[in-house]
Amino acid sequence: MAVKKVKANLKLKLKAGQASAGPPVGSTLGQYGVNMMDFVNPFNSQTKDLNGKDVTAHITIYEDKTMSFRVVGTPTDDLIRNKLSIDKGSGKPNSEKITKKLTSQDLEDIAKIKAEDMNSEDIKSIMKMVAGTARSMGVEIEE
Repeated sequence: MAVKKVKANLKLKLKAGQASAGPPVGSTLGQYGVNMMDFVNPFNSQTKDLNGKDVTAHITIYEDKTMSFRVVGTPTDDLIRNKLSIDKGSGKPNSEKITKKLTSQDLEDIAKIKAEDMNSEDIKSIMKMVAGTARSMGVEIEE
């Protein structure tokens, strides 16, 4: 079988089950000349049980104007912000820290959610990745 030549790799952050032909899907896929409904309908049916949560779709567009995609769960920074009930991370994470802190139990809870999307099955290593994301947002970890 011949290997298809990749034209573009895209990432779109969308609400699960709520993609439409309008922006950002239509404007992003339209510039590559692909049929956006070939993405919208399968995406919505694949994510309908996630109840409108934010997910990331990794889309590969090929030279022959076909595409494939995979859905990755909620981004780690969204999970951290939801856990701490904050709107955003620090604009200067090295000098200005967020007043709320993540506990090791919070890290473990988020790591268990992210385990299906990560390239590791070791919860401890996934917790380290989550902690790194938290630090880059200005969130400190309680020992």
